[in-house]
Amino acid sequence: MRRAAVSNPLPELPNIDAALFDRPSLERLSGNAPARHAPRFLLLYGSLRDRSYSRLLTEEAARLLQAMGGETRIFNPAGLPLPDSAPDDHPKVQELRDLAQWAEGMVWCSPERHGSMTGIMKAQIDWIPLSMGAVRPTQGKTLAVMQVSGGSQSFNAVNQLRVLGRWMRMLTIPNQSSVAKAFLEFDEAGRMKPSSYYERVVDVMEELVKFTLLTRDAAGYLVDRYSERRESAEELAKRVNQRAI
Repeated sequence: MRRAAVSNPLPELPNIDAALFDRPSLERLSGNAPARHAPRFLLLYGSLRDRSYSRLLTEEAARLLQAMGGETRIFNPAGLPLPDSAPDDHPKVQELRDLAQWAEGMVWCSPERHGSMTGIMKAQIDWIPLSMGAVRPTQGKTLAVMQVSGGSQSFNAVNQLRVLGRWMRMLTIPNQSSVAKAFLEFDEAGRMKPSSYYERVVDVMEELVKFTLLTRDAAGYLVDRYSERRESAEELAKRVNQRAI
């Protein structure tokens, strides 16, 4: 006996699977009990020099995040192999991926070299996959981008980092930091001097913490997509049909 046809509850959208269609709601965005633990941040920098200004700027950012109530981890890229040159279980690769899963937000800070981010910065991002089994280690997490330059102020590296953040399905905050002539902005102890550049870093970290607190409890819902729900439903149907054969 054939099942009776069910009328489409979305007659104006005949190409939509009504069972998988979602009408976003404020209740679902704010319905979760807020997490009480300190927001967790992973910070990446893009230089291996002994006096690396991207590392020094990253360390300043970590101090600010801690003062704002965050928990921080800075990944040291020394010893990280080039992408595809080592297995996924390489110790440095595994360390980076574990930290990416642990974090609720990230800070990426690169020098600008030849008008671009450094290869060291890109290699770290390339080692973080879009998915690890059923887990997407970066999706829905917040991101702040920064760069240091040896000359005049530029935004090439932060613009590229924004593109990568979008590709990694992250929530990149509006503010950013670009420190020109970085060699003039740090004292002999490696601490950043008072300046408008420093105040911008404070602004960026403050915004990152706010966006992380605002979105971390709803991150799964914020990045839930109709197309992926449909794909998952089709995969489930295939598995069920295969078992029935």
